[in-house]
Amino acid sequence: MLLCAPASFSASAAAAESFALPARESLNYSIEWRLITAGRARLDWRANRTATGQPGWRSRLHIESTGLVSKLFKVSDIYSSELRSDLCAVSSRIETHEGVRHRETRVTFDTDAGKAHYVERDPAKNAVVAVHETDIPECVHDVIGSLYKLRTMRLEPGQSAALPMSDGKKSVKARVEAQRREQITVPAGTFDTVRYEAFIFKDVLFRRDANLYVWISDDARRLPVQIRVRMQFTIGTITFQLDKEGEA
Repeated sequence: MLLCAPASFSASAAAAESFALPARESLNYSIEWRLITAGRARLDWRANRTATGQPGWRSRLHIESTGLVSKLFKVSDIYSSELRSDLCAVSSRIETHEGVRHRETRVTFDTDAGKAHYVERDPAKNAVVAVHETDIPECVHDVIGSLYKLRTMRLEPGQSAALPMSDGKKSVKARVEAQRREQITVPAGTFDTVRYEAFIFKDVLFRRDANLYVWISDDARRLPVQIRVRMQFTIGTITFQLDKEGEA
């Protein structure tokens, strides 16, 4: 425990006590919405080479609705990204199938030029529907890269850090706060965790009125065992709970 650490400090300082990310990993989650199982998600992670041949990482998140929810509104989203060895974003691709809506979004993070380039397409119409360009710092994280960056940090309850984040349309420094230790039970088992809140909603990175909480196991594995997005009452709360872990 960092008894003498300040209440707020930089991400680089927080990462001083870190753990090595696994070379390969696969995490499977069940998704709960309004007390029913609404879907499942699989997060794959592995060491990779970037387009320039440098060591890096690749992530892939697949979210799919199931059961009654799928019959009412089918969702099949795939989010993939390439990261440098320091978890800074290189590129990302999002393919969304939500009801009748189909979109494909690509973001390129050109840190040499200090720009992120965002292009959103409607494949059904073979048309570009949105283009954005935003300034970014030398190192910026996408959403998945931010989760893995948080795993490498040892923020103790009461401490916080600021992470540079971008979705290609906006670039911000998002605050992450370690709130308290909790023991929680998910399908994969019972874990001692630290609960974090990431302040990326409410017109920070995303406009939606919501709160994002992440429970990371308080052990050497630093597993994200539960992720919860709490939205306004009309939508409700969506919770990802770890089902099982393994090698991708």
